[in-house]
Amino acid sequence: MNDRVVVAGAVYDQGRMLAARRSAPPQLAGRWELPGGKLEPGETGEQALVRELREELGVETEPLERIPGEWPLAPGYVLRVWTARLVSGVPAPLQDHDELRWLGPGESDAVDWLDQDRPAVAEAMRRLPGGNAATGAGSDRDAPAGPLPDGAHH
Repeated sequence: MNDRVVVAGAVYDQGRMLAARRSAPPQLAGRWELPGGKLEPGETGEQALVRELREELGVETEPLERIPGEWPLAPGYVLRVWTARLVSGVPAPLQDHDELRWLGPGESDAVDWLDQDRPAVAEAMRRLPGGNAATGAGSDRDAPAGPLPDGAHH
């Protein structure tokens, strides 16, 4: 396998999943994705996911399980997706994103997902933990659903 791996996280908290709106590059700007980035040499997918979500969102996460399959991106790149639990921090768009939004069950169609993310998003929503009991994160328990404040990032 010669393709370069891009990892992405279906970040769960409070029975919701995080979506990130791209601000760059221009051909992707305004569309939504699961946040993540490129696997670096010597990293596992889980390590890359934790690093990328820290860099892009300013949060600590715990990878849970890989969603089966991989999806082609730009030539030479494939997308692999993990579910992840928000451990600490409040997500903010720090790099490559201009808005974040928490989506609850049945809300996956509320945003315009990038085509390559759609199959993984559908599976991630099927795996969405129910309600408050399953997630265990405490950093944004009182945060409202919907768009996050400016500054949230992919």
